Amino acid sequence: MLKIITTIALFVCSLLSAQNVKLTVSVSGLKNDTGILKVGLYNSEGTFLKLPYKSIPSQIKGNAATIVFEGIPKGEYAISSYQDENNNGKLDRNEIGIPTEDVACSNNAKGFMGPPRYQDAKFNVDKDLKIDVIFNN
Repeated sequence: MLKIITTIALFVCSLLSAQNVKLTVSVSGLKNDTGILKVGLYNSEGTFLKLPYKSIPSQIKGNAATIVFEGIPKGEYAISSYQDENNNGKLDRNEIGIPTEDVACSNNAKGFMGPPRYQDAKFNVDKDLKIDVIFNN
């Protein structure tokens, strides 16, 4: 009986993990290795640039970093990242709200008179995927 329960449990676990994928984000073009790179993964337009689905900080080496989001459900996502040069845990901005620390999004999405749009940054993940995010200084 224990053998049957164990077999069923392993089968269910394998089905659940088969629906999840790995997203590797390769970030390059950072101006230096100072501070920490913060990378946010967003799974909806309503939360984009407000509340990440997942967030991972990373050390910067050689003006680049690689971040891996393991076990995420297949679906639509967008990436936003910034270089927290002073390690204060937030994106610094000037008096009128413009970021003073470097930022970049997936698909090289840029904002015009405001932040980038989710529609410009989104991409689909239906299998393990590697994307590039490039900071243009």
